[in-house]
Amino acid sequence: MGIELRDLGRSGLKVTSCCLGTMTWGQQNTEDEGHAQMDYALERGITFWDTAEMYSVPPKAETQGSTERIIGTWLKKTGKRGEIILATKICGLSRNTWTRDGDVEWTRHTKEQIDEAIGKSLKRLQTDYIDLYQMHWPDRPVPLFGNPIPAKAYSYPFEPFEDILDHLNNHVKAGRIRHIGLSNETPYGTMRFLAESNARDLPRVQSIQNVYNLVSRKFEEGLDEIALREQVGLLAYSPLGQGYLTGKYRNGAVPAGSRKALFDRLQRYEGPRADETINAYVDLAKKFGVDPSQFAIKFCDTRPFTTSTIIGATTMEQLAICIDAFDLEWTEEMETEVNALHLAQPSPCP
Repeated sequence: MGIELRDLGRSGLKVTSCCLGTMTWGQQNTEDEGHAQMDYALERGITFWDTAEMYSVPPKAETQGSTERIIGTWLKKTGKRGEIILATKICGLSRNTWTRDGDVEWTRHTKEQIDEAIGKSLKRLQTDYIDLYQMHWPDRPVPLFGNPIPAKAYSYPFEPFEDILDHLNNHVKAGRIRHIGLSNETPYGTMRFLAESNARDLPRVQSIQNVYNLVSRKFEEGLDEIALREQVGLLAYSPLGQGYLTGKYRNGAVPAGSRKALFDRLQRYEGPRADETINAYVDLAKKFGVDPSQFAIKFCDTRPFTTSTIIGATTMEQLAICIDAFDLEWTEEMETEVNALHLAQPSPCP
């Protein structure tokens, strides 16, 4: 019960089963609010924090890197870098080239772009090392965030897996990054990275940060076994389905200040059958007398392949509710009824 320390892959590091997500800092949250969240999280024993060079969200040139900068000013102010396991991420294949200096056609995982991205993240974070450096999404075209890719895209060239690991290894050797991880990756990509690291004595991926929640359980279709047997644990993001599993958007409600009201970019949770399935899980939580947010978070926490569940909040009240979820007792009856709902309507949200 409660927040636990768990192994981060085979790295030897222990991370908390609750990870502090930070992507709203710099748009929905101010610097002072971000600092307050970090203070509170640390008081509650959460020492694993996640960010990305792309944050805050929605991604745009004007706010890119703002979240890392907010973390950096907190680290400088408090001097508590040694108490934190800090994770950040590099952009994968995209047209968001405003993250890079000079004239590039795509963001990529080339040596030059990895060198640039790590240098910039270290500067913004005001630290000389990153504990876990993750590839935010692949260097190659893959279906992402519910969006299919054209068939011709599978033939596009991409940076070889072994070369990416070699580029990152330069920074591991220099002490700038300690360990590496994946995000939004496929079973194929995960196993290819593992194969190359084993064959060439290159850094091993220790984790995979993918979407996972009650209405998006596709991680269980292959990646779950890799996570368990290869010890590449899941860092589950979006456990609340971008807020939908709280019930706050029920019956068309759009609360003021919510991501839906501000940005209207929650389409992953607005497809066919999504509404009825989300409502079923919210109703199930209420049947058990449990806050729907806490029910959804605790589900993720209790999976055997989950290393840590990433929570995010825009208010201190929300943050406290999310952290308290880890104290919830998950019962056999809850497990049975959740799986019955899943069998009736498996993963309606990508």
